Amino acid sequence: MANSQVVSHTKITQIDFARAGEITPAMRIVAEKEGRAPEFIREGVAAGRIAIPANIHHTSLSPEGVGEGLRTKVNVNLGISGDLADEQVEWEKVDIAFELGAEAIMDLSNSGKTQSFRTRLIEKSPAMIGTVPMYDAIGYLEKALISITAEDFLDVVRRHAEDGVDFVTIHAGMNRRTIESFKETGRLMNVVSRGGSLIFAWMEATGNENPFYEYYDEVLDILHEHDVTISLGDAMRPGCNYDATDAGQISELIEIGKLTKRAWDAGVQVMVEGPGHMAIDEIAANMKLEKRLCHNAPFYVLGPLVTDIAPGYDHITAAIGGAVAASSGADFLCYVTPAEHLRLPDAHDVREGLVATKIAAHAADIAKGIPGARERDARMSDARRRMDWEEQFSLAIDSVRPRKVFESAPPENEGTCTMCGKMCAVRTVNKIMDGLVIDLDNE
Repeated sequence: MANSQVVSHTKITQIDFARAGEITPAMRIVAEKEGRAPEFIREGVAAGRIAIPANIHHTSLSPEGVGEGLRTKVNVNLGISGDLADEQVEWEKVDIAFELGAEAIMDLSNSGKTQSFRTRLIEKSPAMIGTVPMYDAIGYLEKALISITAEDFLDVVRRHAEDGVDFVTIHAGMNRRTIESFKETGRLMNVVSRGGSLIFAWMEATGNENPFYEYYDEVLDILHEHDVTISLGDAMRPGCNYDATDAGQISELIEIGKLTKRAWDAGVQVMVEGPGHMAIDEIAANMKLEKRLCHNAPFYVLGPLVTDIAPGYDHITAAIGGAVAASSGADFLCYVTPAEHLRLPDAHDVREGLVATKIAAHAADIAKGIPGARERDARMSDARRRMDWEEQFSLAIDSVRPRKVFESAPPENEGTCTMCGKMCAVRTVNKIMDGLVIDLDNE
């Protein structure tokens, strides 16, 4: 096990260079995107408050920063499923993610040989790419779960790193202590993390410690070699409001805090993954708790979903929670689609989920006072005052739907819409301000 001293090694990762006082090209790109000074970015990366997931093999990447003082980033999940293994549909989802400006895509493919899809995605994607190697282990290794060894798991992590993945979710915080807390206190929904459930099953079947925890230093060596950011997965995240902020979740978060420092000591950038279901009044406290226990590492949350009774609308329940979470300190939102809890999302679901999450992220950035966050809103308001519909569509988070809705019911009065027509308040006041006489009866 690594001690608390910083390990001496060749400078490879963004955090290596930042600690050496060097501003990398990726840091400069992030600084320009964020309207921040390059030194602000370097200091944040050096301290671990900011991560720039940027595998040295991902040559098509347009780097993004995740963390304190930066815009809230949004991730799209997609990937090939055993039940719906239609690769063409997944590429349609990729195109939507690019169109709407998702900063990250997680390839959660879990069926068959997934490397071909993953490598092509990395080759063409300007967005950062994340994976969960645990999902890929069974298909890649062609072994039953119980037959997989710790070295096998490390081999899968190594392959993803070599392929160019920018960040990997590793559920290393679910160790024997975490599981003991879970078993002693119980849960309504038990373990809902897919990767976490597989590790739990492996640990229970073999009697061994979590291999990602037991061989954590070896995992970090692999990630450092390729500058892969570790996203410390929350295997014990609550899967319903009833289980939120319980002993299992918090005991794992304490372990993740320790693992965060060990990763930084090894020169590996860190993000911490957070809860999936949580009542609104618990969200802000949970964001502060993560930042405190995990030393201000960037926080990546799924939702949280603020109620459990809206299947088919969980992009809304997640966007509500995501806006509260991000305005309270979360740095990275994973989208949730209307298909959550029901089926694999299709391309339409991806668009709905991504737009909802982008709205949540932007609303939070306004609340947090992120530089430039209000500018686009002000430009939209000016375009509305001038009744410039084309400019309004171009400024919208999703330019497709508003145009479609507007054109579906053409107004009689040019420049207005069918909501108010000639009684449009903006039109009326514009005329008055221009010194014109208003005569609604004869218009």
